[in-house]
Amino acid sequence: MHLAYPVHIQHIQFDHRPVALHLPDLQAVKSRYEQMPGKDFPYWARLWPAALALSRFVDTHPKLIQNKKVLELAGGLGLPSLVAAQWASEVCCTDYAPEAIGWMQLSAKANGCTNFAALEMDWNYLPEDIHADVLLLSDINYEPAVFETLFKVLTSFLDKGTLIMLSTPQRLMAKPFIERLLPFCIAQHNEIINLDGSETATSVFVLRGMMLTN
Repeated sequence: MHLAYPVHIQHIQFDHRPVALHLPDLQAVKSRYEQMPGKDFPYWARLWPAALALSRFVDTHPKLIQNKKVLELAGGLGLPSLVAAQWASEVCCTDYAPEAIGWMQLSAKANGCTNFAALEMDWNYLPEDIHADVLLLSDINYEPAVFETLFKVLTSFLDKGTLIMLSTPQRLMAKPFIERLLPFCIAQHNEIINLDGSETATSVFVLRGMMLTN
């Protein structure tokens, strides 16, 4: 497997077992993208507070994914999926960026995840027959222009009976989007994440279709 950047391994402690997360060297990534005018820094290339918050939530609520088929959209480096693989029957971690897939696979192999698949997938163009028992998403609601499309994606999974775990920083501009999801919320966990020397207030929302709450 060819990787474009030097590898940095971050060992992250959880209650059940640690995860060895393989990350690209950020300085090397920045240097490369500085030479590519008009190219945004790749979001997949670093660990974000919301991904760590979702991973911790999964680790402390394993019954929610026990023997389930788990799908993660916009997974980046795939930490929540790597944690979920301890209990799920199968895990599919996806991202639209082809570069991210190799890093997911590297971490999955290092952690002995035999039920883990990494696939290139854009949540704007999902297959109509896609199905999961549990859907994981972290820090995807950062661009108001896509909130309407994203809401339709989430409700389409809820209509199929999928349990959704959505982790997000507590951004003021995302408040209207989150408020639209609150009728589906069956649990919420708030946590301050300390990562790379800074603190971020995060929330994890567990969502379930209305028809399943009666």
